[in-house]
Amino acid sequence: MSKVTIYTKDGCPYCAAAKKHYNEQGIIFEEINIYRTPEAKEKVLALTKGQEIVPVIVENGEVKIGFGGG
Repeated sequence: MSKVTIYTKDGCPYCAAAKKHYNEQGIIFEEINIYRTPEAKEKVLALTKGQEIVPVIVENGEVKIGFGGG
């Protein structure tokens, strides 16, 4: 089974699309909102090498930045 974490923010259409995609695939994921989890923004910046972008999807250790053009 995949271990998936999706870093999101409120109002992000690409985040919503990513969550919808994983839900439709039946893949359980952990969502971490960067505004509600204080340390999450720093984690995202580390994962993206300084890019301020969401969603950031970590699937089985592989980092994917953005979703569907995001």
